[in-house]
Amino acid sequence: MNSLPESRVTPLRGGPALRWGVLAPGAIARDFVTTLHANTDQRVHAVASRSSERAATFAAEHGIPRNYDSYDQLVADPDIDVVYVAAPHSEHRALALLAIAAGKHVLIEKPIALNAREAGDIAAAAASAGVFVMEAMWSRYLPQSDVISQLLDDGALGDVRLVSVDLGWKNEYDPTSRMYDPKLGGGAMLDAGIYSLWFAQFVLGAPTAVFATGSLAPTGVDAQTVVALSAADGAQASVSTSILINTPGIASIFGTDARLQFDDSFVFSAGFRVISGGSELSGSDLVWEDASGLRGRDGLCWQAVALASYVSEGRTQSPVHSLEQSISLMRTIDDVRAQVGAI
Repeated sequence: MNSLPESRVTPLRGGPALRWGVLAPGAIARDFVTTLHANTDQRVHAVASRSSERAATFAAEHGIPRNYDSYDQLVADPDIDVVYVAAPHSEHRALALLAIAAGKHVLIEKPIALNAREAGDIAAAAASAGVFVMEAMWSRYLPQSDVISQLLDDGALGDVRLVSVDLGWKNEYDPTSRMYDPKLGGGAMLDAGIYSLWFAQFVLGAPTAVFATGSLAPTGVDAQTVVALSAADGAQASVSTSILINTPGIASIFGTDARLQFDDSFVFSAGFRVISGGSELSGSDLVWEDASGLRGRDGLCWQAVALASYVSEGRTQSPVHSLEQSISLMRTIDDVRAQVGAI
C-alpha cells in the first residue's frame, strides 16, 4: 500500500439543506446547533423544551426564529423537516415516536434508546411511517471513518484479527446526575461505552460471543467495564470503558499485513497511521490527518449534512449505520449490562 484513500464524506456546504427542529436544549444540543450554523448550510428553525424560559433563551442564543414550550407543538410545525432528539437517554424512544408519528425525519442522539427492544420499536415505527430515522452515531460520519471503511473493504490491513479500544470520561459521583441516575439511563455503557462497542462492531461486525466484567456505582449503574468480543471469523476485540477515570480514547486495528492506530481519541476528529508489517513508527508509515480544521464536538455537523443528503436521495435509513446496526449495538450493550449486573 503506497497511499491512503481520499475521504468520500458529503461536503459540509453546497448540498441539500433541511429545516431542523431541536427537542430538549441541553449541552449536546448547544454544541450541535453551534457547529451546524457555523460550518454547514443546515439551519435550526425551532426549539422546544418543557420550560418556556429555557426554550426562549436557547433560541435567542442561537438565532432560532421559533421556540415552543411543548414537544407536541414543535413536531406539529409544518415548516420543520427533521427533528433532532437531544433529550436524556430515557426520553429517546418517546420523543422519537412522537416525531415519527408527526411525519418528521428524525436524528436521535446516541444511544438510540435504552435497550434493543426500545430501538426495535423506533425502527418499526419509522418503517411504517416511511420517514428517515438515524441514530446520531456521529463518529461514523467523520472523514476518518470513511477512510478506515475503505481500507477495511479493500483488505489493506490483511485479515483483521484484533481490535483494541478504550474510552473513559471521568464523571464525579452525583446520584441525581444523568450519568449516575438509572432512571435517566445512567452508566458508562450508554454514554462512553457505546462508542467503544460501535467501533469494534464497525470493524468486525456483530459479535458471536460477549464476555464482560465490571464494577457498579452505588446507584447500580455500570461505572466501568472490560469487554471481550468474538466475531464470526474468529477475530476478537478488547473494549474498555469507564466513568471513573479519563483514558486517551485510542483505538487500534491489527491485521496480518498492517495495523491502524489512532493518534488521539477516535470519537473526535483525529489522525491515524497505518504501520505495515512489523515496523515501528517511522517516516515510511502512512499518516492520515483531518484537514477540515474541525475539532472536538465541532465534528457533530458531519452527521447532519449526511442525513440531509440521504433524505434528498429518498432513503429512509443511513447506508453506513442502519437501524438494524443500531439495534445490534443495543443488543451487545444489553448483554454487557446484564453480565455486570447494571440496573
